[in-house]
Amino acid sequence: MATMSEGGTQGQKPAAPQPAAGLPAQPGQQTQQEIRVHLDERQLHTSYSNTFHVNATPDEVMVDFGLNLVSRVPGPTGQPEVVSQSNDRIIMNYFLAKRLAIMLGQGVRQYEEQFGQLELDPAKRRKA
Repeated sequence: MATMSEGGTQGQKPAAPQPAAGLPAQPGQQTQQEIRVHLDERQLHTSYSNTFHVNATPDEVMVDFGLNLVSRVPGPTGQPEVVSQSNDRIIMNYFLAKRLAIMLGQGVRQYEEQFGQLELDPAKRRKA
């Protein structure tokens, strides 16, 4: 299973800042050091989601993940109803939301390169 994280590929060293072309590094100028990140997964729980809902404020983005469930009890019209059940809410700032959107886009693009285009319209999907 391939994984991506915001910090980049494990073991990848960030590029050291370079002085401007033709200029020597200034005395006392800090150079970037390699930072090793340990991912503590002891409190991690796994959830499945087939739906999400996004809300936003000027400062934060909130994403609710959950499940669309078909109710076994018919609704008032006698037709089955879909119940959207939210299970997890992730709140993040816009900087993280943008980095997440970029990484999700990269992951989907890699998937489609390997397995083909994902069709979002269920009516247009091929029958397996």
